[in-house]
Amino acid sequence: MTTTTDPLGLGDIGPARFDSIPTVRDGLAGVGYLADEGIAGVVYLADRLAKPVLVEGPAGTGKTQLAKSVAELTGSRLIRLQCYEGLDESKALYEWNYRKQLLRIQAGQVLAEADLGAGPDHHSPTWAELEEDIFSEDFLLTRPLLEAIRADTPVVLLVDEVDRVELETEALLLEVLSEYQVSIPELGTVQATRLPMVFLTSNNTRELSEALKRRCLYLHINYPDIDRERDIVRHKVPGISDELADQVARIVRSLRTIDLRKLPSVSETLDWARTLVVLGISSIDATTARDSLNILL
Repeated sequence: MTTTTDPLGLGDIGPARFDSIPTVRDGLAGVGYLADEGIAGVVYLADRLAKPVLVEGPAGTGKTQLAKSVAELTGSRLIRLQCYEGLDESKALYEWNYRKQLLRIQAGQVLAEADLGAGPDHHSPTWAELEEDIFSEDFLLTRPLLEAIRADTPVVLLVDEVDRVELETEALLLEVLSEYQVSIPELGTVQATRLPMVFLTSNNTRELSEALKRRCLYLHINYPDIDRERDIVRHKVPGISDELADQVARIVRSLRTIDLRKLPSVSETLDWARTLVVLGISSIDATTARDSLNILL
């Protein structure tokens, strides 16, 4: 059986998920994601080289959906870390259940007071013993990064819109992406025994650090060409005719050549196509376009 390259010396990290690039492309098509050769090739290499994939491109071009489709194709659990300004370690990696810890300390004090008359042989727990107790697995709240590292079943980790976090927060990702491990001072280092497939998406709202980028394979997903967008519309919009799908793809392609504040994304193309089908429109004329473009733009 072909296995994934193990650059970190982790031992059994699971068999390779894909046999070839065409296998990736055909498999993704089978779950509704129409990938070109470039997308399929990067996904294949990410699996074989055990490398994260940094997916950049305009909003609405299928970056997030790629990770979801790979998870569906491989039968993996999708773990998603949605990034936002202010995201910190407690929401990305782990935190301690402070309320539960406090209850445990209070319960220990109550028991100690109740046992004061238990005799000279009675031993109340020391602070060191209590600290070892409250900083144990029972009090640990795992967040997406740690959950993905600890998983013993196939996982796809999606770090969505990583460009929304501050540079300091990017540092949290570096240990995970370079060593596939998480350090917890109270418990030690948790290292993956089965590597997750990792996808990071970015809408290019800011430049990512070199330290983050060099740990990843790079994939840029731009707006599709007219033929691929037509195929996407036909595949994703039930009941649409070939003629209407072709018109939709051509009009959207033309709109993207105009200096608009926001170019129509693929997801908005699909919304427009579904709207036209719901309205029973079989061909787009000037009036139809004017009355329905608010869906697209």
